[in-house]
Amino acid sequence: MKNLTPKQLHEQLKNMRWAGLPARYVVAFSGGADSTALLHALTKAIAEDNVTCVAVYVNHGLQDAANEWQMHCQNVAASLGADFHVLHAPVDKQSGFGLEAAARDARYAAFREYLLADDWLLTAHHQDDQAESVLLNLLRGSGVDGLAGIGASQRFAKGWLMRPLLDLSRSELMSYIDGEQIAYVDDPTNTALRFDRNYLRHAILPLIYQRWPAANKRLARSSVLASEARELLGELADLDLLQLGDGSSIDTVGLRQLSEPRQRNVLRRAIYLGGLPAAPSTRLSQILQELVPARQDAEPLVRWRGAEVRRYRERIYLLSSASREMPSAAMTLRRDSGDLSLGNLGRIACAKHASGGVRNALLQSGLEVRFRCGGESIQPHGHTHTFKLKKLLQQEAVVPWMRDEIPLLYAGQDLVAVADLFIAADAYEADGLAIVWSGHPSLY
Repeated sequence: MKNLTPKQLHEQLKNMRWAGLPARYVVAFSGGADSTALLHALTKAIAEDNVTCVAVYVNHGLQDAANEWQMHCQNVAASLGADFHVLHAPVDKQSGFGLEAAARDARYAAFREYLLADDWLLTAHHQDDQAESVLLNLLRGSGVDGLAGIGASQRFAKGWLMRPLLDLSRSELMSYIDGEQIAYVDDPTNTALRFDRNYLRHAILPLIYQRWPAANKRLARSSVLASEARELLGELADLDLLQLGDGSSIDTVGLRQLSEPRQRNVLRRAIYLGGLPAAPSTRLSQILQELVPARQDAEPLVRWRGAEVRRYRERIYLLSSASREMPSAAMTLRRDSGDLSLGNLGRIACAKHASGGVRNALLQSGLEVRFRCGGESIQPHGHTHTFKLKKLLQQEAVVPWMRDEIPLLYAGQDLVAVADLFIAADAYEADGLAIVWSGHPSLY
């Protein structure tokens, strides 16, 4: 694509069909020149396709004119025959990561919630955006991931995030806007030099383009080469992870046998595959220098925004730092109650199993779901003695941070089952139902 036309945009979208057919095209539509050009060309490009196009405006409430821009976007979408939707996404101004980053996080979080299965979220990022991103990441000391810049496609929520305009420059999009005589919103904050990207765009890049007119294309080419290097490093990390663990946890003995750059490569890959935010280089160093060599009886912790790394015995665990909230209301599991949601601790249910389970009479009456308070005891089926639950979980090698978050099932004051780990001897019968706990964080 050298110029934006509906036909060429359609071809570009067809080239992305390796991801399957989109259920809907969802355009991130701010009303600015770039997203307006994308929406305008898209509605013409897919006029004969049987795919719905939705223009989605994210209202952060940061600008006095935000509601006015929202109405403008709604009118533009209607004139182009696109559906229109508004997402309200307040920005955490106290996040400590700057207004730009906080607004971006809020936008993408709102889009994650909105997208349906197989939707394509389309953004209007272009070649100049790519150049800015590569330079910003270089100035921040980023490695290959940062120098790869903005990806053309990636899995996102239940669908895909696609950027079909990355081969076009800002001036080429403006030519389309001018040629079609399309009105667009001009956000005054786009020229505010207090924002890093705006400073680079308005104060630095014009000087670079005077000396190197094709700098945006060359930087975009560098991002492609960095992407290839990133893919090769990812393949190497995948081979290492086959030997070290499933990605959610990593064997420290094997990890220490790799060179330090390769150790960092494995960690970055495991963090990425786990859907966690990228770790700052200082945190990667902290993991390797403090957490990996820690004593076996220590419980070291390394945190950054949205993620944490813990160690137990000879493994390290990569976890989301989102708080795991236990259900606040009393819950009762019965034979015919179906599965019960435990929030981000998964779901619990009962089901027929060849090895038997909890007595049907107990499940008919109902078992109350509780969590550890301390001092619990149980005589598991197959054992002749009663054990403290704390001791059993230690023997089972359950990671310490999950021991208080395992659902316990009670009949009155009697502990009947510890999730799907143990059933009390006097609550077991061969024709009983097994407890099934699914979707929970890793226990081992």
